[in-house]
Amino acid sequence: MNNVKQYMREVGIAARAASRLMAQADTAAKNRALLAIADAILGNGTTLIAENAKDVAAAKAHGLDAASIDRLTLTDQSIRGIAEGLRQIATLPDLIGAITDLSYRPSGIQVGKMRVPLGVIGIIYESRPNVTADAAGLCLKSGNACILRGGSEAIHSNQAIAACVHAGLKAAGLPATAVQVVNTTDRAAVGELITMKDYVDVIVPRGGKDLIERVSNEARIPVIKHLHGVCHVYIDDEADLAKAIRIADNAKTHRYGVCNAMETLLVNAQVAAQVLPELCKIYLDKGVELRGDAAARKLVAQMSAATEEDWETEYLAPILSIRVVDNLDAALAHIAQYGSQHTDSIVTENYSKAMRFLREVDSSSVMVNASTRFADGFEYGLGAEIGISTDKIHARGPVGLEGLTSQKYIVLGNGQIRT
Repeated sequence: MNNVKQYMREVGIAARAASRLMAQADTAAKNRALLAIADAILGNGTTLIAENAKDVAAAKAHGLDAASIDRLTLTDQSIRGIAEGLRQIATLPDLIGAITDLSYRPSGIQVGKMRVPLGVIGIIYESRPNVTADAAGLCLKSGNACILRGGSEAIHSNQAIAACVHAGLKAAGLPATAVQVVNTTDRAAVGELITMKDYVDVIVPRGGKDLIERVSNEARIPVIKHLHGVCHVYIDDEADLAKAIRIADNAKTHRYGVCNAMETLLVNAQVAAQVLPELCKIYLDKGVELRGDAAARKLVAQMSAATEEDWETEYLAPILSIRVVDNLDAALAHIAQYGSQHTDSIVTENYSKAMRFLREVDSSSVMVNASTRFADGFEYGLGAEIGISTDKIHARGPVGLEGLTSQKYIVLGNGQIRT
């Protein structure tokens, strides 16, 4: 324990020093680093997949669930996606140093705001080795240093990606310690990281509910987080039903083990008989287990009874809860009671209902006629994301570059004094 404490303190000291250098780095240097990291990721694809295979084999041997193994696994396609994400970040405007809202005051001074980095960002995550590159890229472009603590199940993958990141930083003349991947699997490292308030400015946990609850309860540093993603699609009685079936299918079955997958489908009673048999056949053919209320079960015999617990469960698996509701008010009430303020979507051709849904659903992403699977930093044009925030202070929704910055007031004068 003493060794972990000392190690984490050394990591924190190095990160704080690197954060000062990153805050000074110009846009060209940061972009060179991002492109060099992307090249290193692609150039070392064989090594990354080989190291990842060690993690996947160990995860399977230890009985890790299928959703976690899916998030853990790297493929040629996902490696290309990581590199593309880094390159897209390089093309984004550099927010750091931007001055906005300058205005003259009666005293003659000008008051405005300047965009600045947060400083040192600690990121704790499970299973997903792509987070190592995504987080490094976003923190780098936003002028921050970061300390990354991946799950023990991805230790080989994360260290291999970290080597690519360090190579890219060095090639651009930036400090390698701007991105540090914790090299111990000791859980005590997490406890140290979330309490190092002298060295870390914000914590971002990405993983299961237990991890995020622990971090939220024990951290002595501000946390950007979401606990879980109980996402809904509501099919209105004025929906284009072909459109609705396509959206509801994609929202659930595109990928199961992700936080923006639909977990509960709400269907207006006026169209339930038209839409549910066809849609549920698609689900059943894809192996999705269906759990519904009494009205839904009357229409689809293969559906088991949903319990109260089902409405508030994030399955991250091929399981779907279905409820038939009388109207938009009932759908809104269900989402307010059981939703997790992550992502919810309405399918309707009625503009007034769509606008009402956008106004009244209190989630970080609210959609009209689109799959919940779009709630993603890459899809939102952020390049990549550090995570999803359902908090209401500072950052909300997919957290990209702007969410990793803050603002400070600046004052420009010409000798004015206050009288």
